[in-house]
Amino acid sequence: MRHHSLLNRVALAATLAFSTTGAALAMPQVLIGSYTHDSDRAGIYRLHFDPEKGRLNPQPLQVVESANPSWLLLDLQNGRVFAANENGPGQPDPVGRVSAFSLDPASGELSPLGRQISLGDEPTHLSLSHDGRNLFVSNYGSRPNPGGSLAVMPVGEDGALQPVTQLATHKASEVNPNRQKSAHVHSAVLSPDGKRLFVSDLGADRIFAYRYDPSNAERPLSPAEPASIELPPGSGPRHLVFSPDGSQAYATLELSAQVARFDHVDGTLVQRQLMDLAEGGDTAPHSPGAIHPSADGRFLYVSDRAETNRIVVYAIEENGSLREIQRRDSEGREPREFAIDPSGRFMLIANQKSDALVLLQRDPDSGLLGETLQTLPIAKPSDVKFIDRSSEVP
Repeated sequence: MRHHSLLNRVALAATLAFSTTGAALAMPQVLIGSYTHDSDRAGIYRLHFDPEKGRLNPQPLQVVESANPSWLLLDLQNGRVFAANENGPGQPDPVGRVSAFSLDPASGELSPLGRQISLGDEPTHLSLSHDGRNLFVSNYGSRPNPGGSLAVMPVGEDGALQPVTQLATHKASEVNPNRQKSAHVHSAVLSPDGKRLFVSDLGADRIFAYRYDPSNAERPLSPAEPASIELPPGSGPRHLVFSPDGSQAYATLELSAQVARFDHVDGTLVQRQLMDLAEGGDTAPHSPGAIHPSADGRFLYVSDRAETNRIVVYAIEENGSLREIQRRDSEGREPREFAIDPSGRFMLIANQKSDALVLLQRDPDSGLLGETLQTLPIAKPSDVKFIDRSSEVP
């Protein structure tokens, strides 16, 4: 990483503005995670984003060495970033890990705080308890034995990671003989009040629900009532998100190529709607991945990978139901993740298998995605996180 140091200092100096007090104020930035398992690439890229021009600076502000940081989690309130190192058997580092970094509030510079073993293969998703004391790590576990698991990893007051204190596993449905021989935990998402953790297990065809009790430091999770939400056999739940007001939840079902809508009632999820990504007569493979609502709660966006490679846009009606309004090409292959910038006027897509970031224009009023503004080469991008320090970083 030494050969990047001079480049980083020059690029950073070029993108800093100064207030009347002389304090450095960082320009808008974005973090990109990328897969590194088949190369010597660095892992995390920090880029300057200009929301006035709608453009990413191709020259990174910083390049951070980290193995397969496929999911990035920003704790802006405490100035930290966590990365799921999606390592597993057959890779240069065969051990699943989680890495922690401090985030400088002025420059955005990342500095390592350490890492911990996740006690599972291919950790693919992270979330943080509202009290900031525990990370919930989704170990996908591609091998049938031992399969996937959910891990609880404590976070120290200084941001340093502690060894896993709790591990949970689930029984697989075995409906799909190729993908469901064992549990495959793909995401764990807290309810808006922070009291429930909803865990999507692709191998079990269920979303499991846990109560979170921070007073139990060793085992803060216990099964909720009901302990799980059953989904269609062979559907393979992947990622879950809540609407901004918390009244609704939406999930991608990877194996059945569907989007599920739930009412969020009294701490549980009640399924209300299933939307098929395949249109009538469509026999092409579909694979829903990322799912995110707009900040105003009026629209929902889903990436559809496999052969379609597009972003599907839904309008969210007043009762929470979904109505499809657009299918927009992602301008690349395998749109694994995407993010809407803080202004709501742009979407940045990580097209993993075409080694490119694609920046699209977005209309905040209609929710529709517009013209392609920029395509930036980045090897195997996996995640996109905008750093909006205007109100969150101290």
